[in-house]
Amino acid sequence: MLSSGGIRVFSGSANPLLTRQICQYMDIPMGRAKIEPFPDGEILVKLEDDVRGRDCFIVQPTCRPVNETLMELLIFIDCLRRASAARITAVLPYYGYARQDRKSEGRTPITAKLVANLICSAGVDRVLAMDLHAEQVQGFFDIPVDHLAATPVLVDYYKGIDLPHPVLVSPDLGNVKRANRFAQYLCGEIAIIDKRRFSGDEATPQRLIGDVEGKDVIMIDDMITTGGTVCSAAVFLKQHGARSIRVGATHGVFAGPALDRIEDSPIDELVVTDTVPLKDDVIERVAPTVLSVAELLGEAIARIHEHKSVSAIFKRDLVS
Repeated sequence: MLSSGGIRVFSGSANPLLTRQICQYMDIPMGRAKIEPFPDGEILVKLEDDVRGRDCFIVQPTCRPVNETLMELLIFIDCLRRASAARITAVLPYYGYARQDRKSEGRTPITAKLVANLICSAGVDRVLAMDLHAEQVQGFFDIPVDHLAATPVLVDYYKGIDLPHPVLVSPDLGNVKRANRFAQYLCGEIAIIDKRRFSGDEATPQRLIGDVEGKDVIMIDDMITTGGTVCSAAVFLKQHGARSIRVGATHGVFAGPALDRIEDSPIDELVVTDTVPLKDDVIERVAPTVLSVAELLGEAIARIHEHKSVSAIFKRDLVS
């Protein structure tokens, strides 16, 4: 697709398989770099490719362990800047700390803004992110941000499933726009769950707006962390007569009690993308269907490098 002379795509240690697939799609070799820990836990990044005057991209989801992957990203950016890269783009398939995007109570930080400041201060020129938990996080950066959604990948998958009575359910009020968008693409109905949150990982559904009786439910969320929202929603929907329940999410974080909750829930199918690498216990215990966003990210990287529109990807891919 591209000449590799003016572009370098590097991988952090968080998800090298995704980076490799991105480079395969773009038909370019993956940039070479050594990432080594010192005995005391400090990180060394050493480039093995010449980047002087080149357009460089670092693919690094800041997922678990979030503090280590974030620090590695910052060091990688500094390394590229000091090696005279012409432009540095941080490709963040998953943006850690995105949920801390506002002060929900007194004397708490806005960590999503702090992380944006750190990335900018390290010397990055541009950010390419995938399904940020809150869209306003784009405004926390004082540099260009391209915000991708995994919508084309998930829509293509669900279009391939023959569901006679699909209902797109928003598991909370914050996801209504996303559910409505999917309902339009999949020609389905929409329903909304009104829930009440009692803690960071505990939320209880209160009422259902819409009808799921005898219907095939698809719940779409941006991420599954502890599984509290989707699992309690699945039980609630089953009580209201849903025939089948499918859950799709961009980021499969699966932290804390997530696996136990999913195993005990009436969810029939779980779909996530490969923005975050899945651990073996996740695959063994809940067997999610994993869709790749490598082509989507590869196309966006190619368009950024060639100074073309990134938003055009969605206009092209989501035509019925």
